Amino acid sequence: MTEPVDPDVDLHVEAQRRELSVGLVAAVSLGGGLGALARYGLAVLLPAGHGAFPVATFLTNVSGCLAIGVLMVLVTERKPHRLVRPFLGVGVLGGFTTFSAYAVETDALLRAGRAGTALGYVGATLVAALLAVLAAALATRAVLGRRA
Repeated sequence: MTEPVDPDVDLHVEAQRRELSVGLVAAVSLGGGLGALARYGLAVLLPAGHGAFPVATFLTNVSGCLAIGVLMVLVTERKPHRLVRPFLGVGVLGGFTTFSAYAVETDALLRAGRAGTALGYVGATLVAALLAVLAAALATRAVLGRRA
């Protein structure tokens, strides 16, 4: 089985440039589109009013971190097809999670005079996202350990 493709390819390095392929670009593109559609769907289901806590983006980023915790354990310990990580990790989860909306919504809360909500949003997102990755990785390792 071939090694997974590193999605952080430096095009100035010949050896890394050879990692690129139509399949890699297609996997990341397709995954990104699917992830962005899922994020949009969640935003439509849970719209935030002006000055309200951005629940949809919070849940998007935390659930995306939960998924990346599971994915990275599976990718590093199960060695799936080389395009799984670019498709799911870079594509789907990269398109699903959103730092830009997190920043824009924090700015909007500050501009609306909701500094406490903005600070709570920033802190809660950071803590919940990190805990989600950790919990997912530990739980996935525990499940895989029981099945081994």
